[in-house]
This record gives sequence, structure tokens and C-alpha cells, in this order.
Amino acid sequence: MVKRIERDLRRFDEIVRGKIKQDLKKHITRGELIGKRGHELVSIPLPRIEIPHFRYGRQDTGGVGAGPGEVGQPLGGDGSDAGAGGEAGDAEGRHLREAELTIQQLAEIMGEELELPRIQPKGAESLHTGKDRYTGIKRSGPESLKSFRRSYREALKRQLASGTYQPERPAVVPVRDDLRYRSWKTLPEPVANAVIVYMMDVSGSMGSEQKEIVRIESFWLDTWIRAHYQGLQTRYVIHDAVAREVDRETFYTTRESGGTRISSAYTLAAEILERDYPAELWNVYLFHFSDGDNWGDGDDEKCYQLLRERLLPVANLFGYGQVGSRSGSGRFIHALEAHVRAENLILSKIADRDGILGSIKDFLGKGK
Repeated sequence: MVKRIERDLRRFDEIVRGKIKQDLKKHITRGELIGKRGHELVSIPLPRIEIPHFRYGRQDTGGVGAGPGEVGQPLGGDGSDAGAGGEAGDAEGRHLREAELTIQQLAEIMGEELELPRIQPKGAESLHTGKDRYTGIKRSGPESLKSFRRSYREALKRQLASGTYQPERPAVVPVRDDLRYRSWKTLPEPVANAVIVYMMDVSGSMGSEQKEIVRIESFWLDTWIRAHYQGLQTRYVIHDAVAREVDRETFYTTRESGGTRISSAYTLAAEILERDYPAELWNVYLFHFSDGDNWGDGDDEKCYQLLRERLLPVANLFGYGQVGSRSGSGRFIHALEAHVRAENLILSKIADRDGILGSIKDFLGKGK
């Protein structure tokens, strides 16, 4: 019976995951979800899951076609309450079901639906952390580390050697010299840590809807990458004609006027990485979001040089996401396509919220 219940529960969980996948785009692009962190639960409405149940009819209604009624009268009642308020009833109502799952579980469903490969970290042997391992036995230590098996063996050996052990009354009582304690040693263990540098154009052509798209997409990028690393740090850079590093809240709420000089953001990102995150120790992810406008006077060429010489050589992945905007020219993505070729440079167009899932697949689809 227990196995049958477990099998049915697994099948129901599969149905729930299938229903979530059907409307995955709607769930992923819900802006209110991105305030959730860690293992906090989110509720996903599932209006189309029907749980099988018996429905009982009245015994005094007669057979098919029996009883009073007029042509066109609604079935299931005497028609007196059609379109009216009616009285309160005592029958059970029908409700929408909600599935509760963590943000990480929803990200896993996203990964399954988009067929995202697992990320393969680089430099895992370069960064180490300490981990305690039990490596031996010693004669002293705290009571919490007492080894009862080794203490018993020592007591038994002592009684056998002294001739005090009685097989007919096998009582083995350890004394102080018999006690043994587990000992440990802190050993270095290789781990893979990562840093994400988010960059965003905040000039006047990037409106609130464009920033919301960036906010939602970067949240799911962050969630997926975080699942593959023991430690993840994030840094935020905003720019118009000048770049500056800000905190997360400022990153998503700042709006400024003026022109756009993308090279300022790339220069600041390179300085952050070179100062704080040596390439041989860190997995580096960079994501830049813009509407495609850039200052003239050779700034595109400066961006190409920064990418080739300072950013792409140290990055696992550099993702450029161009967000659709009525006032943006959308030119920069074509400039990158024409002048910078690298396996770890991924370009993606995000026309609107419906384009977020496709852009996530563009960025993470190669498992870098």
C-alpha cells in the first residue's frame, strides 16, 4: 500500500511539473517572484489539474427525460436561480489548486524545459577551502568524540590479558586508560567559486519596462549559475556616458539621461576583475544589457579592443543582451557580430518579456 501511495505521489508530482512547463513562460516572467530567495516557497496556480472524485446525484430526479420542464430550460436545476443570487449552500466548492515549490525547483524545471546543460566550472583545482575529516584515534579528547567501539575493544583486550574476562558473565567495563577518541585534521578541498558582473545601460532610452526585463532575466541567470557553485559573488555596473559600480537595488532602479558610452562599462568591469578576481582562481561571468545605442567617435572600436584583450580572455561567458526599445537604435549587436568573434561571446536579442526564456537559453545553452 505504501509503495502504491508513493508511486501515485510521484505521478502527481510529474503531472504538476508538466502543467508548470506548459505555462513556464508566464511563471518565469512574473516579476513578483524575483523577490524570493533561497528555499522560500512560491505558489504556482494550476487551474487545470482535476483530481478524480465521485459526484453523487439526487435519487428523486427520475430518469432521462423524466420530470417537469420546458424546452430551453437549463439542466441541473429548476432554473429558478439562473442569473440570480440564490441562497448560501452547504456543499463543497471547487477551488484552484496551487503547487508550492522553491525558486531553485522552478529553476530546475526551467533547465529541463530549455534543455540547459550543467555548467562545467574551470579552475576547480585552483581554489581551496578547509574541510575537517576524521583521520585517526587518540587517548584524549572531548566526550562528544568518544569512540565507543574502540574503547570497548581496548577494555576487552585489557581484561583478556589480565585474565579477568569471564565468558559466562561477559561484562566489559572500560576504565579511564581504555577510552579512545576520534581525531581530525583540516584538509584542503578544491572548490569552484564564481563571480557575475552585471552591466546595464541606464541612459534615457532605457525605460522602466526595459529595466524590468533585465531584472527578471538576470535573476534567473543568477539562480541557475548559483546552483553550480559553492560560492557566488555578484557585482553591478551601470553606465550612460560614464560607468560606476552600484549595489543591487540601485542597479535596477536608476534612470538617467544623456548619451551612452559602452566602453566605460567594459573598462570598469575589467578593472574590477583584475583587482579582485584573478582569472586562475575564479569562474567569471559577464552580462551586459543595453538597447543598442552607443556613442560615436570610435567608442565601438574601444569596446572591441576591451573585449578581445581584457574581458573575453578571462571570462567563462560574456553575454550581451539587447533589449527592444522604441527609442534605441539596436545597432550595437550588429557591430559585435561583425567585428568580434569568440566562442565565449554570446549575443541575444530580447524583444519583450516573451523573449526572456529564449535569451536565457542563448546564454546558458552551451554549459559554460
